[in-house]
Parts: sequence; structure tokens; C-alpha cells
Amino acid sequence: MTNHSVVIAGGGPTGLMLAGELALAGVDVAVVERRPNQELSGARALGISSRTIEVLDQRGIADRFLSAGQTAQVTGFAVTRLDISDFPTRHNYGLGLRQKHIERILAGWVTELNVPILYGREITGFVQDGAGVIVTLAGGEQIHCRKLLIATGVIDNLPDIPGFAELFGVSVFHCPYCDGWEVRDRPLAIYGRGARGYGLSLELTAWSRDLVLCTDGPCEVNDEERGRLDRHGIRIREDRVVRLEGRDALERIVFASGEPLERHALFFTTGQSQQSHLAHGLGCEINEKGTVRTGKYEATHLPGLYVAGDASRAVQWVVVAAAEGAEAAFAINTDLLKEDLD
Repeated sequence: MTNHSVVIAGGGPTGLMLAGELALAGVDVAVVERRPNQELSGARALGISSRTIEVLDQRGIADRFLSAGQTAQVTGFAVTRLDISDFPTRHNYGLGLRQKHIERILAGWVTELNVPILYGREITGFVQDGAGVIVTLAGGEQIHCRKLLIATGVIDNLPDIPGFAELFGVSVFHCPYCDGWEVRDRPLAIYGRGARGYGLSLELTAWSRDLVLCTDGPCEVNDEERGRLDRHGIRIREDRVVRLEGRDALERIVFASGEPLERHALFFTTGQSQQSHLAHGLGCEINEKGTVRTGKYEATHLPGLYVAGDASRAVQWVVVAAAEGAEAAFAINTDLLKEDLD
């Protein structure tokens, strides 16, 4: 059995940032990542904010990110065009950089800090003892630690419709705050039904007024909600969705009956699930959005267990996830110091 003060489950931006912050505080930490390496698939984060670049600069690693991405002083957030060229910082710009590159650079940094990243491993068990926690990995290997943090993230529940997965992250999105600016004022579709579809449809009026709610069956909205959608010019299409078509981006939605619908992009709301079964298996409380319920500084109701990043929050941006990693590092290190000084 090996020993570490802290074990982090998940080698994404949250877990890696947390590992780095703890290592800089002199904490013996290890990262357990079930992927065989840092390669990623699917839609992920596409950039880093000015404030995050400042933090990375304080750690002496901002240049690694800047040399791999593209800076821009004008960007969009929600419905607002942001010109940050006059921000009182030398990093008065955002950085366009895909998450796979962000993770690769962070992994290199924490490795330099002598943090082991155990690739191809998955945590399957968690048992408390008098001195901390015994973590069991698939295959039977065990690690003893004082604190365990889950940063394994969530996955979007993609409908089993041809073209959905292929266009996900290209012109099929789940978050208008992440991708609405780029498709503003274009013909958009919403995939969902009931309260979720209704709410997302109204939300998207901030970006476009050419909206169609595709419910893939009965819409499950009441007369009052239907009337409100109608007042805002949002049409409802209840025909079954057969497939999404488009070469390099969404061009049209094909239904089982009726004419195809020409659209530039589609936003969907079908819920999320934990990327790993670890949170469920350890008895974490899961809220209605599929994320883990946490308290102050990412602590769970289970002593010694923390959860941070997308796995614990409804606001799921890589900037927020990395910030939660730093916040959790503060809480964990504070707890360790209190225990050592008692």
C-alpha cells in the first residue's frame, strides 16, 4: 500500500490545478486518472480568461499557454461584446486554446512538481480508518491518504439520434453562455421538452429571435407556457427527429414527418450524468441536475471527501472549474494544517 496526504480522482483542469496548488504548499499529492493519457474527445473548453492567465503568470507558467494559443482583446460573453484592451492588467486579453492543450500543459507542470499522475487507473472504493482514507483502485491496488477529492466531471446525455454526436461541439451545444455569441442572430433550434425545453427556449431569445423548439414527441408544456413561447415568436415542432444533417456543421433537422428544418445550430437540454460512478458509489448526495451537492469549499457531507469542478456545479466553465480546484486546495491544506498542529 502506498501513502499520500491527498489523492485526487480526475486529471482534468480542476484536478491538475488542485494538484499543483497543493504541491506548491508542500503537500504530498497524487492524481488518479482513468484515461491512459491526456487525450480528449468531444466538445470541451476552448479558452482561458484574462484573470486565469494572471493566476498562471503568478505560478510562472503563463508563457507555456500563451505560446500554444491565440490571444484576442475583443470577445463575446452571453449577449455582450467585450473589449478588454483597457483592463488594468498586462494580460488584457483572452486566450483561445483547446482544453486538451490546457490539460497537457498543466500535466507537464504538476509532473515537474513531482506529483505522480497514475494514468489508466480508476478508484473503485473508499474506506475511512482512524488515520484517514484507504482508496482502492480497479485491480486491487490500494493507496492510503488523509483526504480524497473527486474531480471527474460530468458528461452530457446525448440523444441517440444520427448526427447528434458527430456535430456535438461543432454546431450542437448545451450551453448558450459558452457558444451563443458565435451563433447570435442565426436560425437556431432547441432540443428538449417540458420545463427544460421551455426554459432554454426563452433563454436563447437573448441571442436569436429565429427559434424553433423541437420536442421529438409531445412537447409537455402547458397552455400558459405555450402562449408565452408564441408571444416571443418561438415555434414548437413535435414531430419525431430522425437525424441531423450537415457536412462540417448543422444544416438541417430531418423529421419522421413534415419538411426538414434548416438551422444553423442546435442547443439541447437532456440532462447530465457523472463521468465516473465514483461519487454515487461513495454515497455522495446528487442533486436534480446530476452534480454532487457540496458545501463550503467543495466539502461533501462525508468527512475527508471533497468534490470540485463540473462534477459539483451547475456553472460549468473551465475557468470556474480551475478556480474551484484552487479553492479546494486552500480548504484541504487548511484542514491538514489544523490536524497537524492539534
